[in-house]
Amino acid sequence: MDLIEKKRQKEQRVVEEMIRLYCRKNHKEYDKTTGKMCPSCQELSDYARLRSQKCPFMEEKTFCANCKVHCYKPEMREKIRKVMRFSGPRMLLYHPALAVWHLICSKKESKK
Repeated sequence: MDLIEKKRQKEQRVVEEMIRLYCRKNHKEYDKTTGKMCPSCQELSDYARLRSQKCPFMEEKTFCANCKVHCYKPEMREKIRKVMRFSGPRMLLYHPALAVWHLICSKKESKK
């Protein structure tokens, strides 16, 4: 597996965990025993994964928020923003390693 593919998978994992956290805390349809998200959050997760898989800028960027081209449909972009606003600060409590990694990568990118 090459470096770009590893980077893509890591980004997808971070986004999926943020969506899962949002769903768990905000939607009653979240199944705590299996970890299955509600249909709306699952749709957003699948959409985010698809966008990441098709991203031609994966070599240069770290995360979608740092990208100059926004490929999300407006409706999905608003949904992911809502998820990020909610889950971002909480990731330190639930997934500290991922949160710190994301923060470091974002800071490095913003300095460029």
